[in-house]
Amino acid sequence: MSDASAPPPLTDARALARVQGRLARADTAPWLHQEVARRMAERLPVIKRAPERWLDWWGFTGAGAAAVQAVWPQAQRSVAEPTAALAARSRQALQAPWWAWGARRQPVWLTDDVPPAQAQMLWANLVLHTAADPAAMLAAWHRALAVDAFVMFSTYGPDTLRELRAVYRAAGWAAPHPPYTDMHDLGDLMVHGGFADPVMDQETIRLTWSSPEALLAELRTLGGHLGAARHAGLRTPRWRARLLAALAERADADGRIVMSFELVYGHAYKAPPRPARGEPVTVSLEALRATLPKPRL
Repeated sequence: MSDASAPPPLTDARALARVQGRLARADTAPWLHQEVARRMAERLPVIKRAPERWLDWWGFTGAGAAAVQAVWPQAQRSVAEPTAALAARSRQALQAPWWAWGARRQPVWLTDDVPPAQAQMLWANLVLHTAADPAAMLAAWHRALAVDAFVMFSTYGPDTLRELRAVYRAAGWAAPHPPYTDMHDLGDLMVHGGFADPVMDQETIRLTWSSPEALLAELRTLGGHLGAARHAGLRTPRWRARLLAALAERADADGRIVMSFELVYGHAYKAPPRPARGEPVTVSLEALRATLPKPRL
């Protein structure tokens, strides 16, 4: 029985499964994912204490392994993947050469099988916007982290693909992607999910393409349309021709078509659990003495 109080899903599960299968067959992670991973890693030095163990959430498409290990080479990496095919790709990427007898084993789990409280950092690059229920994904991250550990993540903000939305809106079509959450709302979600001191940041990058066909081809490599309100059936060649013509009309003086991507970055800590109302709170004698005023000499 479904929960009538639950919010409607933001993404379509079948569409996401198809996209994940396509990404698992790709030679590498999408270019944009690699670039955002590099930019995320530039923020790691603000963390004063390097983690001993970190969890790479959707590690193959997140493309963050090399970027993180360049900053913290001694940190032990493990991987969480959403499908068996992506887990196989991560295991394939982790195969050490025959002479590397001292190489450390990096566990690869499915996301539902990740042991609780086992990571001191969780890294999730361009993952959260794919979630049908962002709060549920944040809860999974929270379970995977040890107390006082932290999450580093990136996702798309609401200004992402605003130019493409304008084309769809002018044609009377539904939005070409699921709704993207504002960074302030993400901060609120994190606090409600048990995270402390969320710090959010954003930047907007503008990418250009030489033709509508090149633009659509690259957007497909980034995932495609995952929205729950997506068109139910196949589009016709006439519809595609109309889309290509509308995109071509947006070309600038140099013949380039521009699309914006708002990148939202965030990190937060897993706060210690608060005692429930009515439960006794234990305070050590040393902590109690520290609160007392010191006698005057």
